[in-house]
Amino acid sequence: MEINWYGGGCFRIRGRGATVVTDPFAPESGFRLARMAANLVTVSHDDPANNYVRIVRDDPYVISGPGEYEVGGVFVIGVTCYHDDQEGARFGRNTAYIIELEDVTICHLGDLGHVPTQEQIEEFDGIDVLMIPVGGKDVLAGPRAAEVVNLLEPKLVIPMRYRIADMDRDLATVTRFLTEMEAKESQPEDALKVTASQLSEDTRVCVLSPRR
Repeated sequence: MEINWYGGGCFRIRGRGATVVTDPFAPESGFRLARMAANLVTVSHDDPANNYVRIVRDDPYVISGPGEYEVGGVFVIGVTCYHDDQEGARFGRNTAYIIELEDVTICHLGDLGHVPTQEQIEEFDGIDVLMIPVGGKDVLAGPRAAEVVNLLEPKLVIPMRYRIADMDRDLATVTRFLTEMEAKESQPEDALKVTASQLSEDTRVCVLSPRR
């Protein structure tokens, strides 16, 4: 499969038989997304930075809350969590999604703002690819994001929701998270190709360039 990042929490995960788009954002979030096709869209919470599903064509199935789903051979589990560290008192609920596609288990944490509980950690067991917010303010900051990575033990980590040139300017950059993870800050990749056979047991961090 191929993974592209568009900024914020928006990814396109394209497999041989299905395509998933996560958290598409409205133009006021930074820039105007180009229209893209998908079979399935996940929305972590009801906010213009996460729920602009009209940008996705081909009448996709939209998942916007917890539960278990199967759409076109893609298995999705939505896990209830929070957008803050006060059980949603400040910013409300957030849904993290576990997505199984082509024998790879992907977890998109949405705008997670707290360290998961032990019960949630058990639901996140066996993650291959973790998409995690790292920019702070109303989502996890670098040190706590690194703590979550250590708890979930994914094979591959893709940071999201941090400051880039044209959006999320009030958040921190990815640098602190990379420092906490003891990962070298190398040239971001334009896209990431992932197969189950290529994933190693050791956790690796991959920084993607936002697709324009």
